[in-house]
Amino acid sequence: MKRSKLVVANWKMHLNVHQASLLVNRLDKKIAIYRDVEVVLAPNFICLQPISMELDKRKFRLASQDGYFVDEGSYTGAISFSQLRELVHYSIIGHSERRRYFNESLDVVRDKVAAAVRNNITPILCVGETREERNQKETKQVLHDQIVSALSNLTSEDVENLVIGYEPVWAIGGKEPAKPDTIAQAVSWLRYQIGELYGEKVAKSVRIIYGGSDEPEYVNGIMAIEGVDGLLVGHASLNYVQFADIIERVHHSRVIGNEE
Repeated sequence: MKRSKLVVANWKMHLNVHQASLLVNRLDKKIAIYRDVEVVLAPNFICLQPISMELDKRKFRLASQDGYFVDEGSYTGAISFSQLRELVHYSIIGHSERRRYFNESLDVVRDKVAAAVRNNITPILCVGETREERNQKETKQVLHDQIVSALSNLTSEDVENLVIGYEPVWAIGGKEPAKPDTIAQAVSWLRYQIGELYGEKVAKSVRIIYGGSDEPEYVNGIMAIEGVDGLLVGHASLNYVQFADIIERVHHSRVIGNEE
């Protein structure tokens, strides 16, 4: 099964509604329609609704940056996946910043993944190790625990359609870019874990994207890594020139290990 390429723009806690609208307009003019690349924009919550009204759906899809795992109730300040289902195709879940700054546990991430799937939203499940975990040679164990826990309430069909975002926390921001062989080993390990849980067919179907060093100059090298299907882009996605360059480079890349 051939996996399509995917590039996700995580705008994090940046841009007000006007600024987000302006960025979308500039991206629309700068980015061509590529049949082989799915481009997903993940603005903050207040921007989702207005952007959904002006988005060219031939070019872009929307993702939320988070969601709450209970569908409705007395949870002041929370936004549920059931409320998001008419706005977004995807949701970023388990991002390292959510785990770090908001103390999201493995159980919380698991429940959010299940809630997204329950509401027909495709999870972009973020996993990755910290510098301390890497230095202590715990990368494989950390990725194993994050994957096994997050997927524990899903069926094979559910897992087949989700997206895994590998983001080594120590490499985010480009200060110490992860080497290709490091990324390749992690991606291979993730597919192996999914294969052990759900079978080889599912492991080959899951799209795995990389988030870490997202500057355009790194794109060709990352997309040449076997099993990498795209990118989770942070800071560079706020610059429409850089992000358009990233999309074009992904378009021209050849995904290795992509099964027909």
